[in-house]
Amino acid sequence: MDASGGMVSEHWMAEEKAGVDGRLAQAAPAEYTAPAALHRALRYSLLAGGKRLRPLLCRAAARAIAGEDVDAAWTPAMAVEMIHTYSLIHDDLPALDNDALRRGRPTCHVVFGEGLAILAGDALLTLAFEQLAATPVAPAITVAMLRALARAAGTPAGMVAGQVADLEASAPQVSATENLALTLETVRAIHTRKTAALIGASVVLGGLAAQADAAQLQVLEQFGAAIGLAFQIVDDLLDLTGSDLQLGKTAGKDAAQAKATYPAAVGAAAAHAEAQRLQRQARELIAGWGAPAARLQALATLMVERQR
Repeated sequence: MDASGGMVSEHWMAEEKAGVDGRLAQAAPAEYTAPAALHRALRYSLLAGGKRLRPLLCRAAARAIAGEDVDAAWTPAMAVEMIHTYSLIHDDLPALDNDALRRGRPTCHVVFGEGLAILAGDALLTLAFEQLAATPVAPAITVAMLRALARAAGTPAGMVAGQVADLEASAPQVSATENLALTLETVRAIHTRKTAALIGASVVLGGLAAQADAAQLQVLEQFGAAIGLAFQIVDDLLDLTGSDLQLGKTAGKDAAQAKATYPAAVGAAAAHAEAQRLQRQARELIAGWGAPAARLQALATLMVERQR
């Protein structure tokens, strides 16, 4: 949907995704470049498609600030997608979620083996920062971008910390009584770090690329935190209702693995209501930005109303 509630423009989304995909294909080492096996594994996961929501958010946030397309936002858009893809490769490993399906096809470790999958993820993590460092902006902005992405991807308040908390909350040694006592505070803390931090960084990076001021960056941080948490709540709900084909990954795994999710903590109805509330909060934060923020508004709605 757009800012007024209409349907999301398929044209601009397709155009932006094509731009991201093309640039990722150019930035990633070619398959025949040594070590070729590593680069085949890396490209297999990076170029597998997907929603590309994080780079779209980055690009839309830059437009919301500048009022027009910002060419400098392409590089952070690629960097955040590289970080996201690395996290998926590692998440799917047997030691973590042990999943065999991602983006509608076999996961990286199933095709290339665990060793290459681990190293492909490592390579994407480091390549992301190499790409981000080359963003055509002032050095001070580059430093701010690098810091923002590192904080969102790492620890103690970023994605890796959230993944550890998720692992601990779902560990086999956790008793049934402790699982029943799962609190909303625990789930929110996991989701805020594991998912919302990187989504939040996506919009902040776009703002930085467009030279947003401190007040604008604060709004983008709040927007990203709200819509990032809403996105993960919807993911939790879709895991309950979707199919493997619909989701492009194994459905029903959260319940099977006793994952710490919003539906597990408060029930599906309350989880859905919270996602809707967070979506409204995010949209209200940028309501005064007018037409330049239409794409960002549209993505906020899409992220909650999606069916996959």
